[in-house]
Order: sequence, then structure tokens, then C-alpha cells
Amino acid sequence: MTKRWLWLWLPLLLLAGRAQAALDIIITGGIDSARPVAVVPFQWTGGGAMPQDLAEVIASDLRNSGMFRPLDRGSLPQQVAQASQLNPALWGSRQVEAVVVGTIEPAGGDQYRISFELADVLDRNGAQLLESRSATVPAAQLRQYAHRIADIVFEKLTGIKGAFLTRIAYVNVQHGAQYPYQLMIADYDGFNEQVLLRSREPLMSPAWSPDGRRLAYVSFENKKAEVVVQDIYSQQRQVVSSQPGINGAPQWSPDGSRLALVLSRDGQPEIYVLNLASRQLTRVTNNRTIDTEPAWSTDGNALFFASERGGRPQIYRVDLGSGDTRRVTFQGDMNLGPSVTRDGKSLVLVSRSQGQYRIARQELDSGHMQVLTETQLDESPSPAPNGTMIIYSTTYQGRQVLSLVSMDGRFKARLPARSGDVRAPAWSPFLN
Repeated sequence: MTKRWLWLWLPLLLLAGRAQAALDIIITGGIDSARPVAVVPFQWTGGGAMPQDLAEVIASDLRNSGMFRPLDRGSLPQQVAQASQLNPALWGSRQVEAVVVGTIEPAGGDQYRISFELADVLDRNGAQLLESRSATVPAAQLRQYAHRIADIVFEKLTGIKGAFLTRIAYVNVQHGAQYPYQLMIADYDGFNEQVLLRSREPLMSPAWSPDGRRLAYVSFENKKAEVVVQDIYSQQRQVVSSQPGINGAPQWSPDGSRLALVLSRDGQPEIYVLNLASRQLTRVTNNRTIDTEPAWSTDGNALFFASERGGRPQIYRVDLGSGDTRRVTFQGDMNLGPSVTRDGKSLVLVSRSQGQYRIARQELDSGHMQVLTETQLDESPSPAPNGTMIIYSTTYQGRQVLSLVSMDGRFKARLPARSGDVRAPAWSPFLN
């Protein structure tokens, strides 16, 4: 059994802080087959040092997507600021298909004027402009704007919406500390980390609301399991479920009006749906074995969940209208922890085969399952909102760390924390 499954049986002050790159992305595979692109260092027209190396952030984003391989700066055949200055023949010798160039200049009042262009350099008759934009950005938002540029470039080159402006939530455990359990959020790449909550008792299973403003999670601060909803901006918290026994695995409905969760009101873990406005509980499953880890279908009309009703844990689907329930996973010894991709076409889950817990993706129509990882004791998979990547918890050198894998299993990266164990990651929705 995974730790996440076993945690079902476990019968402060709000602080906020910042740290730079508390999680460092270390690429471990898949970059060699990615598409070559280039991000030229932006031209700085002010005095002193450039306030933010935008090109470095953009290049890192594209590299971290697993789809692109930005050239090292030492390999750039040109360092220019405008697409009209690009020589396609020079870039063709490096097999580069697209180049990002730009400028950054002071705009007064601690603001900066950012201009960038994206050009196709495959045409030897001249660089073809694909995108050109300018914006005035406050100093404090320069890194975020670099993510915005990367989103634009990614979508222009792939047709898929970029997810570099999203965030991740996770639990960091500092063993031996006065408050060992910390609920954290950070930019997807580990920068701008914030502590939402420190606790002496376990914190588990953070889940983002569809609008990206709130987190639901499980807290044992009151010496029992409770489901808490916290606003990440106002820091206001509200206990929404404190039933006898288990209160676990909260998941928001697509419209944000309901939570699916696991309760053991009659002694047996079952799936319920909580209407957040009325606080009405609706029981979804009724079985003598464990039913847990609910995940919503994209239309909000069904739930996927893990159940032992067939012997070992497998994934089932229940229609919330009719109550009809069917098994959807059949490969591997057991399957746990389902999440549904944003397009509704696939399940991301933990699959055990020959004693190894791996992250896998199963197509819902065909039932085809692909094992994506080769790491140790993988758990808690959470897909990016654009469906290109999965973040999950795994074990590396005796510690729990976060890792990334592309939806096709080709690209892999590790996000080790500077200290402690990191678990239960949740990727945010797109943030407006």
C-alpha cells in the first residue's frame, strides 16, 4: 500500500514568507529529443545591472516543458534585439526553428518597458515574425511577466496553452522542528515559495479550487482529521468537515460549489459529496470495503475513485445521477490515486506492478495504460492544467521529493527541496 492509502487510517499561526527557488528543477531525461529553439539575452538600455534576466527565465520555462531545447548562450550565433536582425542561415546551422529576442528599458517609477518578438528562422529568405508584444511591468512582476512571455511562445509554437504562470501546493515536513508540517505554495518552478500554515500535527492532501484562490486540505491540528478550506490571499480558514473518524482526500467539483471527500461516519471509508453553500452531505458509495481518493470528471457528473471492492485497489467510476458504478482499470496488480486530465480523455494514476509503484496514464476510451516513470514509491500524481506534464511525489536518496514527467513519459525532472521531505503536490488551475 502507498503512504497516501495508509494515511486514511490515521484517526497556529498563519505565516507567509518568501524564498527563491526552494525547489530546484533538475532535468533527468528526455531533453535531447526536444525541439531546438533560442532565447537571446534581452537588450538592457538602462544603467547598472539588468533588474531581471528575462531570457533566462523564458529559456528555463521552455526547457522545463520537455518540448523544447533552448541553445546555451555560448552557442548563440547572434545576439540581437530585433527579429529583423536575425540571419536565418546562421540559425539554420544550429538547427534552430524559432528565436525569441527582446529589450528591457526603464519606464520610470520602478517600472520597465518590455518588448519581445518571436520569429521563425527556418525560412532562408528571412526571419518570419510570429509574435510581437510590448508591456510596461512593475519591477516586482518582472519574473511573472517572463513566465507570461514563455506561455505566449509555447502556445504559438505548439498550439497548447502554456502553464508557466501556474503554481503548485505541497506539504513540506521538517523532521525535528517545532512545527514540522508546513503547507506551501510556490510558482511551478519552485520560486516565490510561501508558507501558508505551520503545524505540529500532520497536514495532507492539498487541492486547489477551480478559481485558484483557495486550498482544501486535511489537518490534524485538533488531534483529529478535519477538512479545512483556506483562502490563500486573505489567509482565512474554515473547517468544512469534522465528522467522527476519517475526513480525507478533498477534491473540488469543476464549478467550485462542492467537495468530494472520504468519510467514515459508519466506520467504513466511503465517498461523499459536500455542498459548500448548504453543507448538505450526499453519500456516493456504500460498500463493505475501502472506497477512497475521489476525482471529478470534467463535466462534474461523475467521480472516479479507488476501491478494494474487487480484492485489491482498482479505479472505478460512479455516475452521480444514476449511481451506476463500473471498474475502469484492469492492468497491474493495483491502481490508486486517480486524477482526470483537463481534456477529460485520460486518467493519471499510481499503478503497482511487480511490487513497484509507478505513475501511469490510462486513456479512458481505449483503456490503454502507459507507465510513465521509473522512480521509487511514486504517489500523488497531479497533472498540469494544460495536460502536458505531471507532478508527483517520489523517493530519492532516502527522502521524499517532487518529480515531473511529461504526459508521454519522455521528459523527466526532479524538484528536490533544500531541506525536509516534500509530498502531496497539487498543480493549480490556470490563473487569471
